[in-house]
Amino acid sequence: MSGDLLGLLMFLATFGLLMAGFPVAFTLSGTALAFAGLGILTGTLDASFLSFMPQRVFGSMTNEVLIALPLFVFMGVMLERSRVAEELLDSMGRLFGPIRGGLGISVILVGTLLAASTGIVGATVVTMGLLSLPTMLRRGYDPSLACGAISAAGTLGQIIPPSIVLILLGDQISNAHQDAQRGLGNFSPEPVSVGDLFAGALLPGLLLVALYILYQLAMAWRRPASSPAIPSGELGDIGPLRTALVIARALIPPIALIVSVLGSILTGVATPTEAAAVGSVGALYLGALRQTDAPGWPVYLGIGGLALMFALSARADLRITRDVIPGADMAAIAAAMAGGLLVLQGTAVSVIRIWRAGILPDVMRATVNITAMVFVILIGAALFSLVFRGFGGDELVHDFLAGLPGGAFAAVVLVMGLMFLLGFFLDFIEIIFVVVPIVAPILLAMGLDPVWLGVMMAMNLQTSFLTPPFGFALFYLRGVAPKQVTTLQIYRGAVPFVVIQIVGLVMLAAFPALATWLPKVVFG
Repeated sequence: MSGDLLGLLMFLATFGLLMAGFPVAFTLSGTALAFAGLGILTGTLDASFLSFMPQRVFGSMTNEVLIALPLFVFMGVMLERSRVAEELLDSMGRLFGPIRGGLGISVILVGTLLAASTGIVGATVVTMGLLSLPTMLRRGYDPSLACGAISAAGTLGQIIPPSIVLILLGDQISNAHQDAQRGLGNFSPEPVSVGDLFAGALLPGLLLVALYILYQLAMAWRRPASSPAIPSGELGDIGPLRTALVIARALIPPIALIVSVLGSILTGVATPTEAAAVGSVGALYLGALRQTDAPGWPVYLGIGGLALMFALSARADLRITRDVIPGADMAAIAAAMAGGLLVLQGTAVSVIRIWRAGILPDVMRATVNITAMVFVILIGAALFSLVFRGFGGDELVHDFLAGLPGGAFAAVVLVMGLMFLLGFFLDFIEIIFVVVPIVAPILLAMGLDPVWLGVMMAMNLQTSFLTPPFGFALFYLRGVAPKQVTTLQIYRGAVPFVVIQIVGLVMLAAFPALATWLPKVVFG
């Protein structure tokens, strides 16, 4: 039995076991070990390949980029529990409710803000479904349109940074880019970072938001009964000044958090991991301010200290290991230390308040569960890809893709179609860790831009999240939708947004500058 055949059988066996519902991490590692043993017995696999596994695990555990994952997960779960979405929906409803389609626009905009704040699709869809779907149905919205808007807005967390998908994809695309360049004889290639993918995904993500809103406005114009306006009297007459204050109170904190996290990455002030730490602290502060009526000045002092440290790090050299430190830098260091003390006391106060509100244990438990799941899958996928390459599977895939008529274009279309179909059955984490390491080095060796390819993959995975009948976002919404909303209505509502997603994907394929322009402007 040849190694190529064993590699193909291993891939098919893994896919079959995953379809049967076996746990992902144990399926990947168990199948890989079983076929590795078979390969060693038949002489088609060199046992020394398995000796590389400890190095792979150690490399993953010491990868600074992946440290951002639990921090962003903590940030998202904390914001989910701290009533940020509820206030945003209420405020956006007051702002856009009096126009036809206003509630739908509000849902899309709130989904955008939550996507940029949390990056967790399931949490966003469930939260929006619980809070906005009953209101939209009560106001006379078409159930299909309401469900489609909520599902589509919830999946924006896949593409709008900071996204867990982009973090994991960025790490895999970076490794694939290094492999592809070494294969081409370039041993000092330009690195590809998660920050590049964040910058590259920003414009395509906003493009999707604009297309969603245009569709909502078109439906409100063509079928006014599907998207009725809310009579201004039903919103409560609290006066324009009070309305502006309510909207500002709901919008400014999450927008400030988004700007601080994304802005620090795009301006080069902080790495994605450092920005994730800032986002976690900021989410903790927002949760503390939302959960209790206690005085907010200790938390505001912490926010001020955080802003002071950011400003000083961007304008002064704060290294204290230098032999000679100028007076101006010494003053900046002293001010940064004072800001650090403010952050410390603000964080301590916030933790105590969140703990007393009973939220912190749930947030920590959810963060640990999600992070452990990702890393266990990562270890299983590392073993799977190692054995697959030991059988020569990567060469088999390379020969197949390179031999397609149409070259790189046909290879990209085939890979995107495969990822789209796999997205019906597999979670995005499994696809990123199993499929991307196999196909990405081959595609990048054909001369494709790594940032463009990464954003294309992220948008493709987002589309599969939304596509009936297996889209995960639709399952999330079905679980919290009222009983009068049928599954068929959810599917019908998602179809137009899937078409919009495909249009966005085609536009990104036709105009790669949508993904490559901003990283070049920001990072040179």
